[in-house]
Amino acid sequence: MSDPTGIEPFEVVRGKLTGLAYRILGSVADAEDAVQDTYLKWAQADRDSIKNPAAWLTTACTRRCIDLLRSAYRKRTDYVGAWLPEPVHTPIDHPAEAALELDQTLSTAFLLMLERLTPRERAAYLLREIFDVSYAEIAKTLDVEESACRKLVSRAKAHIERPTIRHATPLDRQDRLLAAFREAIREGETTDLSALLSDDVRLSADGGGKVPSVLEVLEGRDAVSEFMFRKLPVYWQDFDWETADINGTRGVLMTREGAIQATVTFGFDATGKVTDVFIVRNPDKLARFGSALAPTVATPLPGQIH
Repeated sequence: MSDPTGIEPFEVVRGKLTGLAYRILGSVADAEDAVQDTYLKWAQADRDSIKNPAAWLTTACTRRCIDLLRSAYRKRTDYVGAWLPEPVHTPIDHPAEAALELDQTLSTAFLLMLERLTPRERAAYLLREIFDVSYAEIAKTLDVEESACRKLVSRAKAHIERPTIRHATPLDRQDRLLAAFREAIREGETTDLSALLSDDVRLSADGGGKVPSVLEVLEGRDAVSEFMFRKLPVYWQDFDWETADINGTRGVLMTREGAIQATVTFGFDATGKVTDVFIVRNPDKLARFGSALAPTVATPLPGQIH
């Protein structure tokens, strides 16, 4: 065997496995663990008998992610306040429509919608609709009949395939929002931002019980406006502002002395109105932002996983 560690075929799909694991788990740390566990299993396998390494690795990684996700669901019952996915840095340097569509599968709004699915529905949907894996292969991965696999995907699509979730908001619209958000927080000029908020806008903040943060989800234009226009400017007066590409969308880093204190991203409807404001303040979730892992999360494109 010329490659006794099996590292070469693993590295070919490592980025795609990371992208799959992050979308399933919503956590960089858990995605790293799942991919590392997959490699350890691969290194110990009888690789000479494996005809399709990429498919084998995808199956092993998916099954490990499902196990980790089930464990994560149990732990989140004790989570303090709103739970949001861990933010990742995803540079948007390609305005192509297909790339923007892919970026939306990393958005906080999309990842939160996945939380409504069972672990198997989540895995089946991502493998089929995002990674273009055949139903036959997915059925083998999940150890179910192909007909059951199709039902898993169908049920998942009923929750996911909505314009408000998969809509790719144009970058110029996102940039306009960020400019209005900055004016509201820094200058107290709220007119432009207020006009961009939907009537039923929601604000979720994830502090994990480790830093001060609003615990309940704020709902409606009045409640969200009150918090953003009156309280955030006071809370964040000592923070520095930096725009960044976060989870496939334009967002904001709030920093102090170079350390990230918060990330802010937004969800949009098909008209470009803001439906959600997502603030992550949990320091554990901010620790890996911008790490070497982050660029690999966005690499998978349909048809490349197998």
